[in-house]
Amino acid sequence: MKIWARIRKDNKTIEQETIDLPAKRADEVMDWNEPIGELCHNLNLARPVILDKHKKELLLFSGTAFRADDFIEKIAFDRLEIELF
Repeated sequence: MKIWARIRKDNKTIEQETIDLPAKRADEVMDWNEPIGELCHNLNLARPVILDKHKKELLLFSGTAFRADDFIEKIAFDRLEIELF
């Protein structure tokens, strides 16, 4: 399975990153902090707070979005979108 992160500002993708996960399905991932943290590190971003809402969206819809309220630090973009494929 791959996980794709893209930074969106004004409905445009300004940066993106993809990594491979050893899991075949989203329900096999025990901790989302590690892959999302790796993506954020590669994109030079602070790690967002991962809520149960985000985990449920990843399991149900294979994607989620982090907005400014999900980051402790101030961000210079509208949202960070995560998609599984």
